[in-house]
Amino acid sequence: MTENSENQTFRRTGSTTASSAAETDTGNAAAHDAASFAMLEPREQLRQVLTQAVSGRPFSELYAVAFDHRTAATVGHVLLDALEEQGYGVDDFDAVGALTAAAVPLVSAVILAAASRGEDLDGFVMDFVYPSVKGPSIAGKRVILLDAWLSEKSYVQTSSLVTLRNGNELSLDFSIVEHEGAKVLAVASLIGGVGDADHVAGERQHIEVSNPVTAEHTTLPLIQVFDERELRSE
Repeated sequence: MTENSENQTFRRTGSTTASSAAETDTGNAAAHDAASFAMLEPREQLRQVLTQAVSGRPFSELYAVAFDHRTAATVGHVLLDALEEQGYGVDDFDAVGALTAAAVPLVSAVILAAASRGEDLDGFVMDFVYPSVKGPSIAGKRVILLDAWLSEKSYVQTSSLVTLRNGNELSLDFSIVEHEGAKVLAVASLIGGVGDADHVAGERQHIEVSNPVTAEHTTLPLIQVFDERELRSE
């Protein structure tokens, strides 16, 4: 390295005084917003980010929420809390499964949240091409099926195995999970819009699970962490 290069310095072109002042103001505003957000309870933090995510959209897979540094960890704890409020403590089930691709990051978040509480949970994914389950064996396990957004009006099919139809009937090749020797306890959704308009968010509902092969129907508890009407009204 030459002497000239050692002494070489770089500076930003233009008015450094004006730009520095603007950057300082922007930084202060961002720091204030971050501090205000950090003071919220985890559920309220998630509600705020979800409200922004659904604004003006009939449906979202919510990746912008699941991968946001502010809520990526929070979402797992909020889902676990919602399940516990409805009688499903971590000791009551052994694994969580993603109904659709949109629920895959939620499964990971729940596993990590449970681990931080000293509990072990496995996860799995419903294969979206060939009817099967991917992940650790779920034989003999009690499982909760997860999705990001289940709504009778806005649900978009993201899996060849799952379709919401006829109001609140979930058409699912239920035999896939049963074939693996698992027992499904409930279906949980981060956002829901299934059922009665007068339903209170967080309260347990039920969903009809239809096996399209055998036409058998099973009623399962449905836990909706947030109701889409609740988020859209803000």
